[in-house]
Amino acid sequence: MDSALSSRALTKRYGRRTVVRDVTLQVHPGQVYALVGPNGAGKTTLIRLLSGLAFPSEGTVRLLGVDPQVHPEVRRSLGAVVEAPAAFYPWLTGRGNLRLHARLAGGVADGRIDALLAEMELTRDADRRVAVYSLGMRQRLGVAAALLARPRVLLLDEPASGMDPLSLHIVHRALQDAARSGAAVLLSTHHLDEVVRYGDAVGIMEEGALIDQVDLAVRRGRYRVVVDDVAGAMAALEAASWTTSLTQRGGAVLVQLRESGDAARIAPTLVEAGVAVQALSEDVFDLRGYYRDRLQAERDRRREVAQERVAARAAEAAPVGDDGAGEEAP
Repeated sequence: MDSALSSRALTKRYGRRTVVRDVTLQVHPGQVYALVGPNGAGKTTLIRLLSGLAFPSEGTVRLLGVDPQVHPEVRRSLGAVVEAPAAFYPWLTGRGNLRLHARLAGGVADGRIDALLAEMELTRDADRRVAVYSLGMRQRLGVAAALLARPRVLLLDEPASGMDPLSLHIVHRALQDAARSGAAVLLSTHHLDEVVRYGDAVGIMEEGALIDQVDLAVRRGRYRVVVDDVAGAMAALEAASWTTSLTQRGGAVLVQLRESGDAARIAPTLVEAGVAVQALSEDVFDLRGYYRDRLQAERDRRREVAQERVAARAAEAAPVGDDGAGEEAP
């Protein structure tokens, strides 16, 4: 499947400072790709590069197969919120701002504005001035504006930043719906627990570099079953055609399923084999823990590299005697 959005060895420098370094990624139609990382990791700059709002110092960007800098018309297929909250005219209403965006985008079907206002649960406040909107309401309005023209690619920088739980749910639901309709979605976020439930991939950024990419899709559909006979459970489930892999973890078995709906088969299969089931639950990938450990490992690695460089420079500067043992020559 061809990617809808991709970069190769993408690098951005401002003077002598490298903000994004050597980033290669792909997002396919129907996928949700989340960028995570600490503040200042380069996520916003990367999104600006991918959207064509900034020029790369090195590397390439492809939006629907073409360079958005060379073919700016491709941005008609792009919906974006960069450096949220999105900017709106504060003296216009929410509906009025969306009407303006629709006229600029062109080709927006009648009723699309009302549908999006309803989806973002802004209908009641649609005719109030944006100046009185809360941060969460402006964020939801920004997502609505990005979705107006049914874009094939969505780029969103912290679309749920500072939101209350209800607004957070509304925005993540809208992104899932966009992906189901075939859009490629890339967002930056700090909401790891939410994105792990519906995202397809996560890219972890640190100091401008993409230090890891995690395939979330293969980590879903996995269940943890606690049993009184691990060996018997492994044998019974291994024979089932609807399992793809089994892993033993203490007194439990991790079961990877072909289809999530097959979870209802686990307990009956084990009971029929004479294995008592003590607990059965979905095994949700601990993205937060993985992210924390991965960042710490990367920082430890860079610290070691820096120490080695300091030691190497010190060794080069030290006077060396004829015997090479490091004594000062007479």
